[in-house]
Amino acid sequence: MEITTKQLKKMWLEFFQNKGHKLIKNSSLIPDNDASVLFTTAGMHPLVPYLLGEPHPSGKKLCNVQRCVRTNDILEVGDNTHCTFFEMLGNWSLGAYFKEEAIKNSFEFLTSPKYLNFPIDRIAVTVFEGNEIAPKDEESYNLWKTCGIKPENIFYENAEHNWWAVGPTGPCGPDTEMFYITDKPPCSDHCSPSCDCGRYVEIWNNVFMQYVVKTEGGEAEPLSQKNVDTGMGLERTVSKLNGYSSVFEIDTFKPIINYISTHSKLKYNESELATKNIRIIADHMRSSTFIMGDENGISPSNTGQGYVLRRLIRRSVNSSKTIGLDKDELINIVKLYIEEYQEDYPILVSRTDFILTELQKEINKFNNTINAGLKELNKITLNLQEKVIDGKSAFRLYDTFGFPIELTCEIAAERGFKVDTEGYLKAYREHQELSKSKSDQTFKGGLSGTGEKETKYHTCTHLLLASLREMFGDHIFQRGSNITPERMRFDFNFERKLTDDEKKQLEDKVNLYINQALPVTREVMPIEEARNSGALGIFDSKYGDTVSVYTIGNVSKEICGGPHVTNTKVLGKFKILKEESSSSGVRRIKAVLIDE
Repeated sequence: MEITTKQLKKMWLEFFQNKGHKLIKNSSLIPDNDASVLFTTAGMHPLVPYLLGEPHPSGKKLCNVQRCVRTNDILEVGDNTHCTFFEMLGNWSLGAYFKEEAIKNSFEFLTSPKYLNFPIDRIAVTVFEGNEIAPKDEESYNLWKTCGIKPENIFYENAEHNWWAVGPTGPCGPDTEMFYITDKPPCSDHCSPSCDCGRYVEIWNNVFMQYVVKTEGGEAEPLSQKNVDTGMGLERTVSKLNGYSSVFEIDTFKPIINYISTHSKLKYNESELATKNIRIIADHMRSSTFIMGDENGISPSNTGQGYVLRRLIRRSVNSSKTIGLDKDELINIVKLYIEEYQEDYPILVSRTDFILTELQKEINKFNNTINAGLKELNKITLNLQEKVIDGKSAFRLYDTFGFPIELTCEIAAERGFKVDTEGYLKAYREHQELSKSKSDQTFKGGLSGTGEKETKYHTCTHLLLASLREMFGDHIFQRGSNITPERMRFDFNFERKLTDDEKKQLEDKVNLYINQALPVTREVMPIEEARNSGALGIFDSKYGDTVSVYTIGNVSKEICGGPHVTNTKVLGKFKILKEESSSSGVRRIKAVLIDE
């Protein structure tokens, strides 16, 4: 009997709620206050302040199912395991328990007949081998051995594989990862989960966050509380539970794959080319649906999240051309996804018109780009001395104009030209390595907005909003913010540019509050009580039933997840760098805090 994704999600939440974990809402895919990551990449992403010691309104034991997007492996999509969008099953201990309870919980959930019922001999695990920061994790090794995992299926791995850090600064620690052992034979006598041979498929990870790096390049220090952060990939686990060879056979993908195959000239499993491109469409259209359908959803563009979205849609159009699928069928595929996920994510229904309109606009724009690419191809062939299109030119057609290599080769052949496909592949690999490197850096740095400087900026945004409302009225609200260690960016509703005098007055107000050494206090209360108390908060969809309310003297009272300083006197001097338009009716302030 097939195990569905809904069944696994229900099983997961029931298991951990029975263990005393409180269910928390999943967060937006488009993170707030973080310039170094484009999307929410893990369930722990919104929880960093609490891993550092900020008390969570729901307590010390938490669980949820989190929407995630990771694009560092986008060029791997089409194989058996990689997805750009996925759902992560997560549970956390914020100082409530540590290695023993975490590992015993994991073993029980994986092997109990009541839950996943994986055979014990199909489970392999890795533990940290130790380095100059932390010792060899013999405790985890012995715990797994006591649970019943065979010693030959327990592997010590180095920091590259079994050390997890939030970023250059922030919480970090060793982890233990769990793998499903497939039927694929070992690739060598040294085959292990660190291989890429496919014998081991990672399904779960327990991170033991017991250290913190406070300054970039600084030494790791013990955290004030020992945390456990876990994540299980929903799609991969369902795939292995059902004995499937790929994630694209699970219940959420199967109808989409069948639909594409029915309406395309090339069929699924007909050839490697057909299968890969059908999978790309299925994956990328799902990611696009969730990115546009998010509560902070965006449109395709040439920067940031919008650029990633544009790339996903255009790759789907390219793959549609390759398999002979009418590009307008992409609209119908998105409709199928909205229907599939509407129960768990009703916001997709409310944003259906936006999703479909933006998708159609991007498809139309890309058709114009394709026409521009044909003109570029004409220029290339017109000036060629020999009947060969070089690899760099072929790759430029792909990278700049969205021309798949297959289309370039087809048109070239019609005109009596050849294409240097080896040169194209070389340029493609170089681009792939560069893109992956940049994505890895973004991912590694993406969760690090928790240092001392960022904490100060978080508090300063509250003072800035209070000052704006005092100057211009209570109709002023925050419309977004973005914080890095170098500066703060704050968006608010306002119809015109601020004058120089107004900017000076705004600076003076914020600095007055800073100099008054106002205490910053936190209260935990039901969300209705918070609203009734006058606390500001406009992003209600991301709040749970219980919230944190931060009060700064008698100046500001906001619902917020933190982190914050305890007194405004530590902030330094507030200085506005720039005030500009963000969008229609929304202004943007960029500012810094200068240490005095």
